[in-house]
Amino acid sequence: MSLADLTLDRWRSLDRAAAGRFAHEAAAQAGGRVVRLDTVDHLGGPLHRVRIEREGREFALIPGGPVRLGFDPDAWVPTSAQLADYEESRAEGYGYELPLKDYLAEVLSPVRTAALATVLMAVEDEALTEHPEAVPDVLAARGLRMPGADEWEHACGAGAGTLFRWGDECPLEEPSYGGDGGLRHAPNAFGLHIAYDSYATELSSDRAAVHGGDGGEAVCGGYGDLLGWLPLATANRNPSTAEFAYGPGGEGLHEGFSTRPVFSLR
Repeated sequence: MSLADLTLDRWRSLDRAAAGRFAHEAAAQAGGRVVRLDTVDHLGGPLHRVRIEREGREFALIPGGPVRLGFDPDAWVPTSAQLADYEESRAEGYGYELPLKDYLAEVLSPVRTAALATVLMAVEDEALTEHPEAVPDVLAARGLRMPGADEWEHACGAGAGTLFRWGDECPLEEPSYGGDGGLRHAPNAFGLHIAYDSYATELSSDRAAVHGGDGGEAVCGGYGDLLGWLPLATANRNPSTAEFAYGPGGEGLHEGFSTRPVFSLR
């Protein structure tokens, strides 16, 4: 089996020794070295986490295969606090006229299955130093590329299917930005530091989507606590924010955006 064809289910079935062999093969392809291999409990079973250092940056192994993406609001049961906070946002007149679940259906990607290759993805996002249109060429010169939108979503949620990568709830009494602790900053199931600050804005190769934050729009706008956390939802793609990255309004704003480099395996 090639690394690119390694599925998440297959990866989870491997013992530590077999996982280590795949990890070292991935490191060899990338011209890097394995710096960490551990196993965590995820979705009721073991999941190996691999970190590979390449040219001074750490990458995590993200197994693919047929994966479930998106979010089903109808299957979600919001807490009373989440409902109350959203209703307060509606009452404040911010234009959120839809009931909460209908609103989520509009702003989150729908449930679907995608076939993805196994890749190495940067543990930390990387700030843009060029206009977004130049990023693919800049990364290609380093043997890297931008993630696809589905790749980003899979890497963030790791098959959880919950609203956020850590579950369906968020600590409404805490800010969704800043700091260096709490749920937001804990590594996800694959070991990525991802969806950690609502002021962040990660670009993928999908020009109609940004991920992991909205540049602080909801927080600065005072939209409410739940709506301030929602940009961190795994399936949230913030198309209105994406317009600022590539459209005429995006000139000069690229320094506020980032991307998460990917190394393709074979």
